[in-house]
Amino acid sequence: MNVVFYPGPAAAREAGFRPCKRCRPELAPGHPEWDRRADVVGRAMRLIGEAGMGGSGVPGLAARLHVSERHLRRLFVDELGAGPLQVATARRLGLARLLVDQTDMPLTDVAFAAGFSSIRRFNAAMVEAFGAAPRDLRAAAYHLPSPGSAPARPCNRVQAADLALASSTAAPVDITVRLVARQPYAHELLTTFLRRHPVPGVEHVDDSGTWHRAVPSGLVSVACGAAGLKVRIQANDVGAVASLIERVRRMFDVDADPEAVHEVLGVDDLLRPALRAHPGIRLPGTLDPFATTIGIVLGQQVSLAGAATLMGRLVQLCGEPVGGPAGPITHRFPTAAAVAEADLSTMGLTGARRRAVQAVASAVAGGVVDLDPGADREQTLAALGALAGIGPWTTALVAARALGDPDALPASDLILRRLTKLDARALTARAERWRPWRSYATFTLWSTIL
Repeated sequence: MNVVFYPGPAAAREAGFRPCKRCRPELAPGHPEWDRRADVVGRAMRLIGEAGMGGSGVPGLAARLHVSERHLRRLFVDELGAGPLQVATARRLGLARLLVDQTDMPLTDVAFAAGFSSIRRFNAAMVEAFGAAPRDLRAAAYHLPSPGSAPARPCNRVQAADLALASSTAAPVDITVRLVARQPYAHELLTTFLRRHPVPGVEHVDDSGTWHRAVPSGLVSVACGAAGLKVRIQANDVGAVASLIERVRRMFDVDADPEAVHEVLGVDDLLRPALRAHPGIRLPGTLDPFATTIGIVLGQQVSLAGAATLMGRLVQLCGEPVGGPAGPITHRFPTAAAVAEADLSTMGLTGARRRAVQAVASAVAGGVVDLDPGADREQTLAALGALAGIGPWTTALVAARALGDPDALPASDLILRRLTKLDARALTARAERWRPWRSYATFTLWSTIL
């Protein structure tokens, strides 16, 4: 048997190969390295995953990462066998195929959501990648007849108008997609964690375990299951779909490699029982890094209930009210600029805590602290730690939850010290054997009291 291996889908596509129609690799979990790596390629892959190449192409991506275009291309070719533009195209195609197969979005909206600026280019790229036009792929996915064939029983998910690529403007969307998680997947712990760390007025977990959150473009709902996620996106801008799907993937850590984590952590007696009880433990991330960072700052030296109360007060004080009935969700979380400018004297905070919150908000609003997916983690944490009232515990949790760092350790955390019966110095020494998964080790220990 002749087998040729390629570094990634983009390289295989450049060599003339198409995804297997039986395996459907474009719908599989993503590569776990791109969520955890902090180097230039890892940061670039996270930016591409969330926003494609944007309107600035490779020059804009290189500028965002503070490297030259030539250097960025060389890194991509060396590691992925294809340049950043080819990698971005492969990611766009994967998202487009997901939306074609699983939703009834008009195909013009699919093209726009996936980052294609031209319907002609969208059609050509889909034919080249999958061997069929988007309308034919959708017809096959929903068992609809091809154009010109005999009529069949109508499908209740796709209307005939959806099969025509007529020009249209971007419109609001209400779609549901399924995201597959690498197995095993300890989804119950994620739901429990979110239920115990709410942002009142902005998000809630309902009786079925589905998590709902208001976002700037609308509302996101996520139901966790053993196989992965069922994600509903209600957005007033179809252009927000790609970013929201990517952020949900990272927040619920569906692409992580649980075997790699278990191989390192499972040999430690402190962690082995929890890992056996909950195979496939994940690191809970965030849809809004700024909100999570503020929640961590407000949670310093207070109970979970106290932190939730303070977050609720902040939301009521300067959050943006949502339009229309949304149940317990009444607001979107305030922007960094809104928090920086707000009068927080009525929130019941100490002067030091109030100054810390507004220092963080001002730093984020002013670009001093970068919490975006492509941020340089070391620079972000150094800038954050330089602010008054922000110490190692806070920066470690921001690194783990807001920036997705798999190797952060809040060694001074009282719960960790109680669970391990180690002081901060001894815990730091013990945790050396947990690298590069100290964030996962932290959540593994926390899981014993969730």
